[in-house]
Amino acid sequence: MYFRPVRVVRHARLCCVWALAGVVFQFALIPQAAATEDPLERVNRGVFWVNDKADRLAIRPVAKGYDTVTPNPIKRGISNVFRNLGTPNTAINQFLQGKPGQGMSDLGRFLVNSTVGLLGWFDVASRSGLPHHDEDFGQTFAVWGVGSGAFLMLPGRGPTTVRDAAGDLLDFLTNPLTLISPDRDRYIAYGVGLLDTRAQLLTVDRLITGDPYVFMRDAYLQRREFLINDGIVEDDPFFDDFDDDEDYEAEDF
Repeated sequence: MYFRPVRVVRHARLCCVWALAGVVFQFALIPQAAATEDPLERVNRGVFWVNDKADRLAIRPVAKGYDTVTPNPIKRGISNVFRNLGTPNTAINQFLQGKPGQGMSDLGRFLVNSTVGLLGWFDVASRSGLPHHDEDFGQTFAVWGVGSGAFLMLPGRGPTTVRDAAGDLLDFLTNPLTLISPDRDRYIAYGVGLLDTRAQLLTVDRLITGDPYVFMRDAYLQRREFLINDGIVEDDPFFDDFDDDEDYEAEDF
């Protein structure tokens, strides 16, 4: 496995970015509250049912096996590597949101962990006073005033909104994993990352109560509001319970 040298963005990728910019502009006038109305609930519930069945029959059992047989230091190292790979994207969005200080901090964090931390296997930066932040293009669009659009439940992806789904595409295009070659190794890397994320969510499964679809929807929307506002939200008992788990990560949903 190796990384391709950095080069000019391909024409197709650039076209995707411009097309996405047009979509985001169209949704810029949608009120922020639109997602909570869930106008697509009937379709979303159908997708949620399919996702849940696939998770119960295949994904969750594999994640449980991985969590059981993999030593904690190895799991921690793998999680650190994928978190480190997301740091450049976070830094980009810090700058786009007008937070250059945090952007520089994240660039420093990436540099330290990628070198001293052996490609991020060890989180040296946190112990050096460079904390982990979590920013993405969906949050940046929100800061720019783009409305959330309708709540969506996407196959494989799970809960999101129109705005966050558009942001996901840019997040994907700026992910260093896209530089891995050959394709087989890149797909393996994506698979390991998804498996690691699902394993981290095993403890969250126990928190689901009542209607699982409504729980997932409301948890996602509240968590996104928490992230967009950098943790500054009105008092909410949901967060009092949810944020007690120090191992919970911002992008778990």
